[in-house]
Amino acid sequence: MSHPNHTSPPEKLGFSGSVARAFQANAITPLLALVALLLGLFAVLVTPREEEPQINVTMANVIIPFPGASSADVEKMVAAPAEHVLSQIQGIEHSYSVARPGVAVLTVQFKVGVPRTEALVRLYDVLNANQDWLPQGLGVLTPIVKPKGIDDVPVLAATLWTKDAQSAHDLERVAHAVETELKRVPGTREVVTIGGPGRAVHVWLEPNKLRERGVSVQALQGAIASANFGLPSGSVINPNPAKGEPGMLSVETGEFLQNAQDVGDIVVGVNNGRPIYLREVARVEAGAQLPQRYVWFTPGAADAAHPGQQGQNHPAVTITVTKKPGENAVDVAAGARERLDNLKNTVIPDDVEITISRDYGETAAAKANKLIQKLIFATGSVIILVGLALGRREAIIVGAAVILTLTATLFASWAWGFTLNRVSLFALIFSIGILVDDAIVVVENIHRHRMLTPDVPLSVIIPRAVDEVGGPTILATFTVIAALLPMAFVSGLMGPYMSPIPINASMGMAISLAIAFTVTPWLALKLTKTGEGHAAHGPGKITRTLQNVFTRTLTPLLQSAKKRWLLAAGIGGALLLSVSLALVPNSFLGVVLKMLPFDNKSEYQVVVDMPAGTPLESTTAALQAMTAWLATQPEVANVQGYAGTASPITFNGLVRQYYLRAEAEGGDLQVNLVDAHARSEQSHAIAQRHRPELEKIAAEHGARIKVVEVPPGPPVMSPIVAEVYGPDQEGRAELALRVAQAYKKTPDIVGVDTSLKEAAPRAFLRIQRQRAESLGIPVQVIAQTVYAALSGSDAAYLHDGHAKFAVPVRLQLPLDQQVGLDALLALPLKAANGAMVPLSELVTVERGVIDQPRYTKDMLPVTYVFGDMAGSLDSPLYGLFGIRSSMKEAALPNTGELGEYWISQPKDPYRQYAVKWDGEWQITYETFRDMGAAYAVGLILIYLLVVAQFGSYLTPLIIMAPIPLTIIGVMPGHALLGAQYTATSMIGMIALAGIIVRNSILLVDFIELETKRGVPFAEAVVQSAAVRAQPIALTGLAAMMGAFFILDDPIFNGLAISLIFGIAVSTLLTLVVIPVLYFAVYRKRYEASAA
Repeated sequence: MSHPNHTSPPEKLGFSGSVARAFQANAITPLLALVALLLGLFAVLVTPREEEPQINVTMANVIIPFPGASSADVEKMVAAPAEHVLSQIQGIEHSYSVARPGVAVLTVQFKVGVPRTEALVRLYDVLNANQDWLPQGLGVLTPIVKPKGIDDVPVLAATLWTKDAQSAHDLERVAHAVETELKRVPGTREVVTIGGPGRAVHVWLEPNKLRERGVSVQALQGAIASANFGLPSGSVINPNPAKGEPGMLSVETGEFLQNAQDVGDIVVGVNNGRPIYLREVARVEAGAQLPQRYVWFTPGAADAAHPGQQGQNHPAVTITVTKKPGENAVDVAAGARERLDNLKNTVIPDDVEITISRDYGETAAAKANKLIQKLIFATGSVIILVGLALGRREAIIVGAAVILTLTATLFASWAWGFTLNRVSLFALIFSIGILVDDAIVVVENIHRHRMLTPDVPLSVIIPRAVDEVGGPTILATFTVIAALLPMAFVSGLMGPYMSPIPINASMGMAISLAIAFTVTPWLALKLTKTGEGHAAHGPGKITRTLQNVFTRTLTPLLQSAKKRWLLAAGIGGALLLSVSLALVPNSFLGVVLKMLPFDNKSEYQVVVDMPAGTPLESTTAALQAMTAWLATQPEVANVQGYAGTASPITFNGLVRQYYLRAEAEGGDLQVNLVDAHARSEQSHAIAQRHRPELEKIAAEHGARIKVVEVPPGPPVMSPIVAEVYGPDQEGRAELALRVAQAYKKTPDIVGVDTSLKEAAPRAFLRIQRQRAESLGIPVQVIAQTVYAALSGSDAAYLHDGHAKFAVPVRLQLPLDQQVGLDALLALPLKAANGAMVPLSELVTVERGVIDQPRYTKDMLPVTYVFGDMAGSLDSPLYGLFGIRSSMKEAALPNTGELGEYWISQPKDPYRQYAVKWDGEWQITYETFRDMGAAYAVGLILIYLLVVAQFGSYLTPLIIMAPIPLTIIGVMPGHALLGAQYTATSMIGMIALAGIIVRNSILLVDFIELETKRGVPFAEAVVQSAAVRAQPIALTGLAAMMGAFFILDDPIFNGLAISLIFGIAVSTLLTLVVIPVLYFAVYRKRYEASAA
């Protein structure tokens, strides 16, 4: 390429050297760097912030009412055919159904990642196409579809309560006024009030008066409905319009009921020629509806804002706010809080207190800001490290490269569609140590070349130095990407939760490589001075020390095969010992395997189930007894109680469908703790400590409780679930109870429950058909009269121009007469001849028990057994293995062997009873299976890359040999710190594979370079460790420093421990193992060629 008249032709360089030469003196380089910086700042400002990644699980409930039908009829005639119809939909993960008396609830869970709109279009399409699957006159009502997704979890909950005994009814009216105001905040989606009884005009039935006046309940209903009617009737010509009036006169006929007075004045019949008014046969009152739910607020011991109120229950209502998809939770929550502040003393009266009982916007902002701060500290610490090792100017160069890489990666992360959340930011913090590697290797090599050839100008040194490490650096970067990127394909709920780590880290690696070859040479040329007495002290002091250390360490191993075998045996033993730590979780040094540890949140939930048939007041009493105890605990800020309804759902509640809980026997407590920085204990430890006392209080009231914490990753129906399959309902129920007993016998398993209901008493009013029909009273009228008396029948709605929610006119027996069946059986019905017949003459009372709900999963009948794990191990996996020993006893006698399934449902549940284990185990299995597969794919990709670079099939195996050695660091590291080995620890191990191979490549590449130059083989092997030890140790330390900042996070400390201990141990071993192994394998070849 050189011209003959040129004195010094440009040196022939490879790709990386040519790129460095092109950019080192180019005017565009600083501009590109500036663009990268500005894009990053833009990304930080515009990226939505969340606490956790939003896992888009689209679910939908299809509720199909079938009034009056038994569970068996609902299951056979509605639930089963409906599930067949729904199973046609493409992209469904699971379908579930519950058949209860009078209603079927089907749940369709779509696969993770199926877009919500597309999923719902498919669902509506299938439902509409199959509207003819049930006969018209069957009595099944139109299906109601309620889609649910991550955006249905409220980001803000505000509880309104009063110190003086204002009724929940008044608070509810305030809340309804506030709802409209909050809906005006940009980004809000759904604003809902939980609690409050609702308004009604009650028409309390008085059976004696009805009988005396000859009026039936049916007649009352008809009279009220027909009295509440009005229509625009048309218009007539105005015969004598006043001046300026139009010529047409519009006519309206009829009138609507506006208040209780209007209702009382309705004429419901005629007796002896005089009208009978409604108020004469029933008591008419406007006011709160009969309580279906109770909500209260209790300030806790840590609530300093309300002295003197601690432990007192105050009536309350909770307003929840959800956000639209893609909106920034921080902005929505802040906007809603600001609006609430503005409404004080206008819409919200002075004596109504507002407590923000949930603000995910605030927690997301706090988390994101804390992590951005850690990101800055981690970057700073890495820059200081480089400064100490290589000098101030080099530190500035590396620092600039890291900052530009981070800003460009933040922009790429935003462009990819990630939010700023715990996982995406941790991906950046953990990758800082890796991102800095390219810059360090390049800068360190420039530094070394300046020392070796101090007289050569910098503009020649820099491309030469970049070119020397360019090939291995490109390869090393791609090996880390190859190790991490397959993790992006992890399936199931865990996939989207973890995907920011491989994707952000891989984008960061690619960007850091580009910056190392473009911006770093430019900065090196601008900031580094040539000469400066480098020649005077030749190789640095550190280099000389390393030379001596490695000569002394490696020479004996190179000379003696016996010593090499001893080294191999020592490493093998250490490896076996490390792996065995996972097999003894209970021991002092054991390592516990768990999906993900709990985060340190400021809330948890107590879900309470009373025996079936428990009245609302008894449920409330049990909940309030627990509230009273919780309010005395020093770390509890406040408690909200919800009886007969569900508290605002979390992601857990979404998957477990807590939002459907509305029975009198169910309720829950929302326990809010003081901020994490105001207490020393983690929230999980507090919840575990509270559990035994809460269970004791629950047992006194006959209740079952579950302490539910916000899950760190994907939620499950319960940590330990046994799905019981079998040929018949009774057998499944009995087996489920026996499995529940096995749960209770197993140590550390708590919160045991089943999907079966207790046998609560039921009275069945069997109608004497012949008697009723001979009197001309239809069966339908009798059933509707009884329903109206007990549940209330809404005959009409008021038109008063004020109510946001329609106010019903409700016919019902007074509450004091809903005791026993006497008042009910005295209700009169009108026979065809006008005579009044009491209900008691038309029905016979039969006693029995309530129908059991019937469950199916993926069209197979199933009964569930639930459990949770407490105790020292605190991982459901070990609870599961603990139960298995008692499963033989649990099997039903004389029914053959009990089948056990781990991964999928039994293929044929009609031949044997079987248990399928589900819950956290299922997600743990899927995650570790997929991550193991990702690890394997990563290793294959690394092998292919290294084969391509070195053109040998054997060298890559030597280079990859240290990968198993990471276990020697990782497992003992977890054991020493008493940490659980979690999914994040596994991510650390996968990343380690890439990092360790990178070191090996640098060593082998150096040996090959030196031997090409004619250096003797054994000397080249020792030199490789001595010369490359400094950049390898530097990059290792940088990666460890990045990880140090993650150590205090409860979820990601597994990742930090894997990186810190894995890098520390395997880097030391790599510097010895690779040279020795390479020497042992290739010694004969080099000896032969030398000869």
